[in-house]
Amino acid sequence: MSFLLLLPLAFIGGMAVPAQFAVNSQLKNVVGGTFSAAAVSFIVGAVALSLGALVVSRTVPQFSEMAGAPWWVWTGGLLGAFYVLCSILLTPVLGAAATVGFFLAGQLAGSVAIDHFGLLGVSASEVTPPRILGLLLVLCGVLLIQRF
Repeated sequence: MSFLLLLPLAFIGGMAVPAQFAVNSQLKNVVGGTFSAAAVSFIVGAVALSLGALVVSRTVPQFSEMAGAPWWVWTGGLLGAFYVLCSILLTPVLGAAATVGFFLAGQLAGSVAIDHFGLLGVSASEVTPPRILGLLLVLCGVLLIQRF
C-alpha cells in the first residue's frame, strides 16, 4: 500500500480514538460500570476482528506457531485493556480533547523510549534534541488544551 494512502488512514484512525472514548464512556452508563464497559467493548471488537481475520486470511493461527513467541507479545491485550479502561475513566472528567492529548503525549514519550533503546523488537533510533523538542511541544499543546 502506498505511503500516501496510509497517511489519511492514520488520520482517520486517529479521529476514531476520541469517538471510541466518548462511546465507551456512555457505554459505562448502560452496562453499569467501567470494567463492564471495557469488557463489552473488547468482546465486540474481538468478534469483529475474528470475523475479519477469517475473511481475510481464511485460516486460524496454529498453536505450534504461537508457542514459540516471546512471553511479552501476549501483553498487548492487557495493555489495550488498560488503555480502554483509562479512557473510560478519564474522558468524562477531563474531556475528550485533554484525554486524547495526554494519551498522545504519553504515547510519544513511550515511543521515544522504545525507539531509543530498541525495545520490544523495534529498531533502535537515538533520542535527538529535535525529538525531545517535539515531545515538549506536544506536551505544551496538551497543557494548553487542558487549561483553555
